[in-house]
Amino acid sequence: MITYKIASIPGDGVGNEVVREGLRVLDHIAKVDGRFQFEVTHFPWGCEYYLEQGKMMDEDGMERLAEHDAIILGAVGAPGVPDHISLWDLLLRIRKGFDQYINLRPVKLLKGAPCPLKDVKNEDIDMIFVRENSEGEYAGSGSWLYKNTDREVVIQDGVFSRHGCERVIRYAYELARSQGKTLTSISKANALNYSMVFWDQIFKEVGKDYPDVKTYSYLVDAASMFMVKDPKRFQVVVTSNLFGDILTDLGAAITGGMGLAAGANLNPEKKFPSMFEPIHGSAPDIAGKEISNPLATIWTVGQMLTHLGYPEWEDKIVAAIEDVLVAGDGLTPDLGGTAHTADAADAVIARLK
Repeated sequence: MITYKIASIPGDGVGNEVVREGLRVLDHIAKVDGRFQFEVTHFPWGCEYYLEQGKMMDEDGMERLAEHDAIILGAVGAPGVPDHISLWDLLLRIRKGFDQYINLRPVKLLKGAPCPLKDVKNEDIDMIFVRENSEGEYAGSGSWLYKNTDREVVIQDGVFSRHGCERVIRYAYELARSQGKTLTSISKANALNYSMVFWDQIFKEVGKDYPDVKTYSYLVDAASMFMVKDPKRFQVVVTSNLFGDILTDLGAAITGGMGLAAGANLNPEKKFPSMFEPIHGSAPDIAGKEISNPLATIWTVGQMLTHLGYPEWEDKIVAAIEDVLVAGDGLTPDLGGTAHTADAADAVIARLK
């Protein structure tokens, strides 16, 4: 039997609730499958830790995380801690430090999930976003000049390297080829005359190695419109850090809400551990009430199992979530139900038996 070492960082707010349930599902799957087991180490890092210790994670935190096969993260952010501190000193530190350059986010309308769009079938919304996750607009490069004077100037750089762009675009081409799907690149080359022109150029260059993959290219404003008006035109999508962040939130809105939005931060070569997190926030307004939706985290657990080599379990998890949505017996308030967080996980576990 294989033992995988998992680092658990529940983080802030509802992160503690949803990670607890995600790990409970993971433990159940290990018992049912019998080929593997999980050794979980919990780390108390986050905003509460910052308010007590003056830091978001321990000084040797990265070294300790590196000893694990994967990381599950709940949510980061809390009142009293500036967002740029909570983000850069924990989440982005892990993403960048472990070269998790692929952010993989499914945008799929599950059976039984509410959809605000009119006359849309489940099969019309079935996308997978491949978001560049290590540089671009979130590279953290820039300057703050003449601070607190009337000459104050702030410069935020977008950093697009050939290496960074090519590897994420190639990953997306490989994914599209393996699944027999189309690939759409989203940029804004008409206005961003350096970075996005460069992105489009590399997309075409890499595409020469994949003549069998049908491709499309859209400007981000047009793409956001088409995601609402004609979502079925998107299958595999590749885009930059900022655009991927925004468009996948739009994707969550048209597929049932943030409570169903899974996400994975991947180091595909497995040189470093990858990190799996739902894309919703810490929701401090409902934290502690035990009504947060754990389904996104449970789906994220499925992504982790795929990364570890057991993709059949992600398929089973998604099918179980769909059964719960259709039956309506374990839905939390965000989905119109009255179930508690643990009830929703129980409903999934019952179907995984």
